[in-house]
Amino acid sequence: MALKKSDLYSSVWKSADELRGGMDASQYKDYVLTLLFVKYVSDKAKSDPYSLIEVPEGGSFDDLVALKGATDIGEKMNIAIRRLAEANDLQGVINNADFDDPNKLGEGKAMQDRLTNLVSIFQDIDFTGSRAEGDDLLGDAYEYLMRHFATESGKSKGQFYTPAEVSRIMAQVLEIPKDAPRSTTVYDPTCGSGSLLIKVADSAPNGLSIYGQEKDNATWALSRMNMILHGNETHNIQQGDTLADPKFLKGEQLQTFDYFVANPPFSVKTWKNGFDKEYGRFDGFAEPPEKNGDYAFLLHMVKSLKSDGRGAVILPHGVLFRGNTEAQIREELIKRGLIKAIIGLPANLFYGTGIPACIIVIDKKEATSRTGIFMIDASKGFEKDGAKNRLRPRDMRKIIDTYLAGEEVERYARMVPLSEISDTKNNYNLNIPRYIDTSEPEDIQDLEAHLKGGIPNRDLDALGEYWDAFPNLRDELFRPLREGYSELTVEPDQVAKVIEESEDVKTFTSTVSKAVEDWWSSHRGQLEAIDSQTRPQELIEDLGDDLLEKFRGRPLISEYSVYEQLMSYWNDTMHDDVTLIVGAGWVEAAQPREARITGYDNKKKPKYEVADLVFGTGVKAQRWVTDLIPPALIIDRYFAEEKAELDRLTAEQERISQELQEYIEEHVVEEGLLWEAVNDDGGVKVGDARKRLKEARAEAAEAEEIAALNHVVKLFTAETAAKKAIKEAISELDKKILATYVKLGETEVCDLVIGEKWSGVIRSKIDTSIHSIVQALIRRTETAGGRYRSTLDSLQSEADKLQSEVKAHLEKMGVI
Repeated sequence: MALKKSDLYSSVWKSADELRGGMDASQYKDYVLTLLFVKYVSDKAKSDPYSLIEVPEGGSFDDLVALKGATDIGEKMNIAIRRLAEANDLQGVINNADFDDPNKLGEGKAMQDRLTNLVSIFQDIDFTGSRAEGDDLLGDAYEYLMRHFATESGKSKGQFYTPAEVSRIMAQVLEIPKDAPRSTTVYDPTCGSGSLLIKVADSAPNGLSIYGQEKDNATWALSRMNMILHGNETHNIQQGDTLADPKFLKGEQLQTFDYFVANPPFSVKTWKNGFDKEYGRFDGFAEPPEKNGDYAFLLHMVKSLKSDGRGAVILPHGVLFRGNTEAQIREELIKRGLIKAIIGLPANLFYGTGIPACIIVIDKKEATSRTGIFMIDASKGFEKDGAKNRLRPRDMRKIIDTYLAGEEVERYARMVPLSEISDTKNNYNLNIPRYIDTSEPEDIQDLEAHLKGGIPNRDLDALGEYWDAFPNLRDELFRPLREGYSELTVEPDQVAKVIEESEDVKTFTSTVSKAVEDWWSSHRGQLEAIDSQTRPQELIEDLGDDLLEKFRGRPLISEYSVYEQLMSYWNDTMHDDVTLIVGAGWVEAAQPREARITGYDNKKKPKYEVADLVFGTGVKAQRWVTDLIPPALIIDRYFAEEKAELDRLTAEQERISQELQEYIEEHVVEEGLLWEAVNDDGGVKVGDARKRLKEARAEAAEAEEIAALNHVVKLFTAETAAKKAIKEAISELDKKILATYVKLGETEVCDLVIGEKWSGVIRSKIDTSIHSIVQALIRRTETAGGRYRSTLDSLQSEADKLQSEVKAHLEKMGVI
């Protein structure tokens, strides 16, 4: 069975759990990532005789497995990993973590058990086919760990990781040609764990020549491992302080590169420590302020860029508007035409800081002829993800599409002329809100409408996007009242009914559904052709690009909201499904597998992953997991009659249970017919009823009590029989379901997965988007209709009426 992304993630994160308590996240990541590295290169060496990583005798993961349970496991693991490091010139890279440290791993038996469990977790993962699957599962797992470690490391130690979503945007804004040769260079002077560089290299079909420098030694080691795990064995990542000791030189000058990307530490106050040589980085510019290193890093990158090069850097928003020396540097950059674009990002995206940041795109190629700076304000497009914010697929795609098109989007993007930036009002201030107003139009109250009633036509005109999509609906809902004002044609509580039953809405829904159907049908052949050569990332790019095109320009429904539905399902489920099919084939991927043991309880009993089909109980139970085709699809396709019978049995059991509950509640009151059968909990169970029935008969109790007890015992018996019938029906149905999986051919599997599972969920998600649009119109129409419903005259009349009624009551009471 192929390796699923979610299974890999679960396993590697579980390995981190084995180390919790002994150290913080910034430390235990070194242990986990080291083992991930050793396991991967060992598996790769077995399957690839041309692997660039040599796995020596005594330095493989199998050698670590052989140490499980040994009293000196920590010491021997250190030796094995050191052998691997020495064979590949990776000393100080993969052997930094001390597996024999009792302060972090415990002493004696505690260390022995912890390391044995840690090795066992990775032992069950097989990486031999990960590259053949055409998808970077391992790299994604490494990044998954990085994100979690960064989250848990806190502000001071989480800066080694740039969120993958931001990295993908930066890779695209560089606009690297598809035919760029592998000799094309990309440079990151503050490369951290290297993920940003890797994303850029992955965006070039032929790959790129990677150069990077990282100050922190442990993070430098992470980046070296990251490169190898992502298949970039040939790279040049140096360790040292870029500003004080740049490693990439050409004689006495800085080496230059075709592209750069960077996410330098924000506003470093100690950037001048050890800084004794400028290397021409500040030629023509003011020297950056001593207590803020943002522009020091930026000017280093500008100097390290070839005359026709392009780069993208993440910096805090302050660089766009801070004054004094930084204002002088900013003005000179603008005058030289070096800044091509600025993309404002949401706050709280980055680990180590919550402040908002921006991407600044530097482009030397057309600098002299540049007449404007393209600005995007993407600060409002995100979702909450725990304590941080995160860009959604729709947010990333909208930024990239808008940037590449270079077209103005209202309240989102525009090309700002340099003449506007340099005028006396702005004076080279690049703060994005100066040039793009993202605020929503104010909701204006109409005084005349409050006085005389009616809905201002301008409020209805503001809903123009809805009337474009539903051309007849405005006339169905509103009619003229007087010049400039309208009124509802229906009562406010009928608005929802009129809109939902409108032919325009039905036509719109049908049109969208037809577009989705056409899009899905056009890719049916491509999906059926998924095999071992399929690259999942290319597949989803094809699907996503075409879906965007199908919905681009349609009224009311955003192509990005539809795209988000596809991508969220891809990330949650479909990518795992495709990975399984690529690795095992359609038929094999559809077969149930035995549930895996996920751990053990305090009594050493195994705990299993959630199973879809279970036969028996306890440790002897058979537990089956159906990764690709859920049992519900098998039932709907092949066992409709059995399902109908099961539904009938369930309904009958629920009827009996309800009748039993109601009967008990009716007669457990004090002195009621079942009062003598009430237990200490205030209820009646079958044992209580039978015991009291026996006593009542012996006591020759009243016939009504005996009859009631007989009836309640009968209901209990009927309920038990009904539950037993359901359990037997479920068991029989489950047996039939399990037997059916074995009989499925490739055609049936394709039809179930593509035609029902994938298609059904995606359609349902897009239908939800349509429903949200309709509900939004209902709310806005009800608001418009209700806001001016009570005029000043009607309110005055109501007040007069109430005053008269109060006066009348007071007169009757003799008060006045």
